[in-house]
Amino acid sequence: MINFELFSKYSKPGPRYTSYPTAPEFHESFNADSYVKILENQDKNRKLSLYFHLPFCRSACYFCGCNVVFTSKDDKKERYIGYLEKELEILSRHLDTSREVIQMHFGGGTPTFFSAEQLQKIITLIRKYFKNFADDAEISCEIDPRFLTQEQVDVLVKGGFNRVSFGVQDFNPTVQKAVHRIQPFEVTQNAVKMARSAGINSVNMDLIYGLPYQNLETFKKTLEKALLLDTDRFAVFNYAHVPWMKKTMRKIDETTLPRPSEKLEILKYTIDYLQSNGLKMIGMDHFAKPSDELFLVIDKGELHRNFQGYTTKGGADLVGIGLTSIGEGINHYVQNFKDMNLYENAIDAGILPVHRGLVLSSDDVLRKAVIMQLMSNFKLDIAKVEREFEIDFFDYFSDAIEGLNSFVDEGLVEIDKQNKKIMVSATGTLLIRNISMPFDAYLKKVPESKRKFSKTV
Repeated sequence: MINFELFSKYSKPGPRYTSYPTAPEFHESFNADSYVKILENQDKNRKLSLYFHLPFCRSACYFCGCNVVFTSKDDKKERYIGYLEKELEILSRHLDTSREVIQMHFGGGTPTFFSAEQLQKIITLIRKYFKNFADDAEISCEIDPRFLTQEQVDVLVKGGFNRVSFGVQDFNPTVQKAVHRIQPFEVTQNAVKMARSAGINSVNMDLIYGLPYQNLETFKKTLEKALLLDTDRFAVFNYAHVPWMKKTMRKIDETTLPRPSEKLEILKYTIDYLQSNGLKMIGMDHFAKPSDELFLVIDKGELHRNFQGYTTKGGADLVGIGLTSIGEGINHYVQNFKDMNLYENAIDAGILPVHRGLVLSSDDVLRKAVIMQLMSNFKLDIAKVEREFEIDFFDYFSDAIEGLNSFVDEGLVEIDKQNKKIMVSATGTLLIRNISMPFDAYLKKVPESKRKFSKTV
């Protein structure tokens, strides 16, 4: 039994750790020249992961934290494709595009807001510059079921796409109306059928808990409907309410949001329900069938986390292309401009549209390894960390170990000093962001009242 009111004390601002250091630490002194030097000196034997940001949406979903451009004009999308082509040409001058690509992802915005013909143009452009895709490359696309045609599915499959992720969030009509996203169950059901019949064997569905008017009983019904679609993976996200960052979130009536204790109840029920129906919890917010490759790597401790979520494709340099895209390497992060005019101006000047980034210190690299292992696998092999980084873990992280004491006392974390392991309990996984935070050197420098992150619970 969980005392949800007691656990609510852990509801505090904290990172989701899609990166470490987190995005607020990126700075503008890291520019296009900084990135070019990194690209030209990268190990050419390392694999590549490509992310393409397709930012357009027809209208706003009030819960959305993505960087999007709202438009109904087709010429804006055509113009953007032209700039993607120019960016790829500039990138190819500095990046060895013959390196093997093991992963590619289209994110948004709404990638399928682009027509079938436009998607084909984008895929053709990519294949012009990146010809060396691995036979087992993971090629995926985020899809809004409200904008999907058979022609688009056919183009994606022909282009090698083998995974799709459908945005659903909640099937309840009251919740959908409150977040400005009307999406009947039948629309999603038809989209899944289209993908399956076209031969896409890996289907993910995104759900969000913590939205307006949600409660445990309404979310139970959403989960029941979701299982009817027989998807392979679920991503069940905690709604990040950050109205100071996203103006559309200000349209949400905060009095209709569930309390932290209610959100915890929804999360616990979701974990129990999905696991009782044959799925396994993967990392912080993902679930997969036993046949899914995410399921197969979790016990080996080989799950990785990046800006695209959880993946089995570790050991690759992530290259972000398009407006606001983020890239990642062994010791760097880089982000393109979020403003379309600045993005276009840089490309027109013949330079990569880099807005900001970060070169990681040796301490950053160490803490990143620790935090990502905890976030991905809910455990840490201390001996392995000590061997890899040549440190005495308990000496180096004495303050972090002290910060874990309350979790240890409550049975959420076990620190086995003899066997050099940290293990998070099943209940502790509900608070994995909080449990990772003591290892964050940057977070300690900012008072809790000034932390610009969503609540952890």
